[in-house]
Amino acid sequence: MVLVHRLDGKGFYLNAEMVETVESTPDTVIVLSNGHRYIVAEPAEEVVARILSYRRLIAGAFNREPEAQEGR
Repeated sequence: MVLVHRLDGKGFYLNAEMVETVESTPDTVIVLSNGHRYIVAEPAEEVVARILSYRRLIAGAFNREPEAQEGR
């Protein structure tokens, strides 16, 4: 989930896994795979950077070695 803001300044969390496209027209329009569209205050480049950061965080969590259990 990534935090973005509506044009009125209200923040909401967007499911980054559902993002299909991010357009700059000149407002930033995010289109989800279910067809929903959101216009947000952040520039398109910032939205993409947040999505990539989120995906790196998730990928890193799955690539970690399990911690050794004490006493074994």
